[in-house]
Amino acid sequence: MSSSYLPATTDSIVQAVEAKDPSEAISILYRVLDDPSSSSEALRIKEQAITNLGDLLRQENRAEDLRGLLTQLRPFFSLIPKAKTAKIVRGIIDSVAKIPGTSDLQISLCKEMVQWTRAEKRTFLRQRVEARLAALLMESKEYSEALTLLSGLVKEVRRLDDKLLLVDIDLLESKLHFSLRNLPKAKAALTAARTAANAIYVPPAQQGTIDLQSGILHAEEKDYKTAYSYFFEAFEAFNALDDPRAVFCLKYMLLCKIMVNQSDDVAGIISSKAGLQYLGPELDAMKAVADAHSKRSLKLFETALRDFKAQLEEDPIVHRHLSSLYDTLLEQNLCRLIEPFSRVEIAHIAELIELPVEHVEKKLSQMILDKKFAGTLDQGVGCLIIFDDPKPDAIYPATLETIHNMGKVVDSLYVRSAKIMA
Repeated sequence: MSSSYLPATTDSIVQAVEAKDPSEAISILYRVLDDPSSSSEALRIKEQAITNLGDLLRQENRAEDLRGLLTQLRPFFSLIPKAKTAKIVRGIIDSVAKIPGTSDLQISLCKEMVQWTRAEKRTFLRQRVEARLAALLMESKEYSEALTLLSGLVKEVRRLDDKLLLVDIDLLESKLHFSLRNLPKAKAALTAARTAANAIYVPPAQQGTIDLQSGILHAEEKDYKTAYSYFFEAFEAFNALDDPRAVFCLKYMLLCKIMVNQSDDVAGIISSKAGLQYLGPELDAMKAVADAHSKRSLKLFETALRDFKAQLEEDPIVHRHLSSLYDTLLEQNLCRLIEPFSRVEIAHIAELIELPVEHVEKKLSQMILDKKFAGTLDQGVGCLIIFDDPKPDAIYPATLETIHNMGKVVDSLYVRSAKIMA
């Protein structure tokens, strides 16, 4: 960065655009910002220079320089309207967010800006930066800090009745409670977000986010048909905007189909016009799971989980539902295999189902405790002994019914005798 400044004119901006390499353009733009002039035209040119500089620094992955730029611009912010300041600050924070591996830097940057906005009494900007900070803390799994920040922010925004920001905060609160496995509070926060959204115009991307969260919560309650409808709404919104979240909505739609035993529909959805746009590992993973589920094959299921670990195991939404699906599939297969036997070696069952003996033994003991079938494990000889289902003895229900009827007779006799005595 040169000590001599360049005049804040259109020619300086053109000079930066025509520079041979990005570092030269960045140097020119810094020199434009050093111009002490504060005329309306100079301020307009400087705003343009800041936008261009932010884009160049982002392209060069210079996150620390973007942070330094925000600090350097603080005197400039006192010369321009607060709305423009908010736009520039949020734009630079967004630029830092687009650089990979900058989560910690974004958190510290947001904290710095919150302190500055408090000192400058810029409430509008502070509330938005705090909402962004809460989202970053949630992504970093700092749930308690994020929740503390949000609880104070929600009260403040409700008092100001800023509906658009309130939708953002309520939605974020819903995601946070869902991450903490507090489903009732997650649903309450989502309902609050929907109520606020109904009172104003909500951008399509925001509406898609609300529908996506609704689908996730309904899927968590095992209401997969309603969840599918919400995921479809979210997919249509994101697809129209070319939002990368569209592929995740499509993936969750396929998950819902698998969970309601409609695995055959998965191939049709993938080969549809909308599905063909998003062909890739995310959809391949769900197709592999659907094939394994339709064939009731645990081996294919485990192969899919291994081959598509990033798409299945590392996606918390999918992983949670596939775990229960895998358990159900395993129980169904084990029940089918042990049905012909009264006594069978565990090693033989493990061989038939193509799973490790320890895994099978653990699952069988769990099923016995859950009363999925009557039996016991003889671990000394490594055998499973299956008992016949005990036939219910009809005498006990009949005796209880007789006693119940006698009780009715005695009660009616007592009522009659009471009337006679009266």
